[in-house]
Amino acid sequence: MDFLIAGVMSITLKQVVMYLIGVLLIYIAIKKKVEPALLLPMGFGAILINIPLSGAVTQTMANIGEVNGILSWLFEIGIEASEAMPLLLFIGIGAMIDFGPLLSNPKLILFGAAAQWGIFATITVAALCGFPMIDAASIGIIGAADGPTAILVSQVLKSKYVGPIAVAAYSYMALVPIIQPIVIKAITTKKERLIRMEYNPAGVSQRAKIIFPIAVTFIAGLIAPASVALVGLLMFGNLIKECGVLSSLSETAQTTLVNLITLLLGISIATTMRAEDFVNLQTLMIMLLGLLAFVFDTFAGVMFAKFLNLFSKKKINPMVGA
Repeated sequence: MDFLIAGVMSITLKQVVMYLIGVLLIYIAIKKKVEPALLLPMGFGAILINIPLSGAVTQTMANIGEVNGILSWLFEIGIEASEAMPLLLFIGIGAMIDFGPLLSNPKLILFGAAAQWGIFATITVAALCGFPMIDAASIGIIGAADGPTAILVSQVLKSKYVGPIAVAAYSYMALVPIIQPIVIKAITTKKERLIRMEYNPAGVSQRAKIIFPIAVTFIAGLIAPASVALVGLLMFGNLIKECGVLSSLSETAQTTLVNLITLLLGISIATTMRAEDFVNLQTLMIMLLGLLAFVFDTFAGVMFAKFLNLFSKKKINPMVGA
């Protein structure tokens, strides 16, 4: 009869903490409706993999040998082997993006570039906190404010903190409406925040919208060949949307593909949330550094807009930089 209670007797305090974290993620996903498509699978997955002797993960059993678990298999095939799931997700993301405003007003790209300062600032702080450069770079990419990118980069760099980075990235993405106003109010005046800007977007032809993803793929590929997988699939998704002859595929990419990949990605990433690896000081530091990344992003973008106002006749509302 001992085998009936072996699981209960094997539960550790760290595993209990992970159960609570899993339940918290599920609660946030359902009750607060914060990134439910990803946080709910991650939360449930965190519970699955931390059950003692869980059959959901690969383990070695006495008198049997190694037994493959479905979540371990999904992680190894879909993420670890080729980063397939995060990359395929970018097809759907690309199909959702409208580059029209950027093409009609190219200077907007400067604000996006300025905000990326948060990535490099966070990498520096993480390195100063003692994280190896590979892990520091993975933590810094939280500042990209894009969950799939954070997962992809941390996996490509073989960081051992994929789970905490994913949780931090998606958590703070959802908290942007809370984080940004605090930072903006701290570094701008009421007068600056009330600046009214004219919006007269120039028309962008379909030809331009078709050429853009192709051109970006060529340019990014020639400058940084390693980026072709990510940028190429993102632009491929956008081309599907803008070509005008693949409406059904575009809709599928935006809905079915994104939903399915997000579901599998969330529950697969949970494989990296084992109690012995997740419940430690480094995870807490990553959560704090993730918050810092979003603060740095907002600060840099707003300050860049204020800098441009020193030379511009038509004033820019600094909040645009956020």
